[in-house]
Amino acid sequence: QSLLLGIGGILFIVVLWWILAEGFARKVPVVDNYTTELPSLLGADSLRAQQIRDSLILSDSIAYANATEFKKVYPTVPLPSQVVQSYPDLVNEDELFYNTCRSVWLNLQGYFWAVLICIPLGFIIGLIPLFKGLFSKPVDALRYLPLTALIGIFIIWFGIYDEMKIAFLAFGIIVYLLPVVAQRIGEVKDVYLKTVFTLGATDWQTVKNVYFPSVMAKVIDDIRVLTAISWTYIIVAEYINKDGGGLGALIYIKRRLGQVPDMFAILLVIILIGFIQDRLFIYLDKRLFPHKYYKTTLNGILEVKYGIWAILGMMALVILINWL
Repeated sequence: QSLLLGIGGILFIVVLWWILAEGFARKVPVVDNYTTELPSLLGADSLRAQQIRDSLILSDSIAYANATEFKKVYPTVPLPSQVVQSYPDLVNEDELFYNTCRSVWLNLQGYFWAVLICIPLGFIIGLIPLFKGLFSKPVDALRYLPLTALIGIFIIWFGIYDEMKIAFLAFGIIVYLLPVVAQRIGEVKDVYLKTVFTLGATDWQTVKNVYFPSVMAKVIDDIRVLTAISWTYIIVAEYINKDGGGLGALIYIKRRLGQVPDMFAILLVIILIGFIQDRLFIYLDKRLFPHKYYKTTLNGILEVKYGIWAILGMMALVILINWL
């Protein structure tokens, strides 16, 4: 039933998309040298520019009046069929697969450094009263930073290459994830803490067996939400030094060329990646923290956990080697 509803929702969106495309479409005459877009160099700051602009408008108006054949164009919202037809050129000429993999790889590195920094710092701020009093309010205030306005500072610090993009993406995640980790520590149920205290657990055992599993079971959902936000930051970062490639650079180039169907096609690729990431995080959540979903222990769940941690560990090692 949920699958049918999902398919129905997609069909509804496609139909709405088609209606919007037709609504914003316009007819233009099939004549040579007809355009409704004025040259960008024509400003309103000189009499000569005004005369040239008026001449162009008059010429197009005459061509429009004398035209006998018209065609429909979609300058604002392309048809779904136009977007689908743009993929072969994107794959063959614009290296869509390479640019997609590059953006995903930059995102993974940003996630890694953000999580690596936020988890220990969040536990220190959340568990130690001195650090909680010193840093909890400043950390909460980080959320109000206008991150896109800071990209100039990151360029000064890290240059215009991948190091800057990864650092900017990691920072964009840190400002949201760090306060959340500290908050999740305060949400650990008191009954668990009293139980381990009664059993005589040490501070390290309490952190290891109570705080860490409870906090990470909730933080993985927070990270899943932040992965969607991170795509905004990586697209902005890839506008800088477009020669490096990536989906953000590709969208920028297509925007400059006015290739709207290609832009929509790239956006659909990003949505697809986001959907796959979301499904992957849900799978990891169910396997690493099965107590949230199942009342009994599943057969082989321990082996699956070890396999997942091994894969994550290898990815972390590759990122560290690449960074060094």
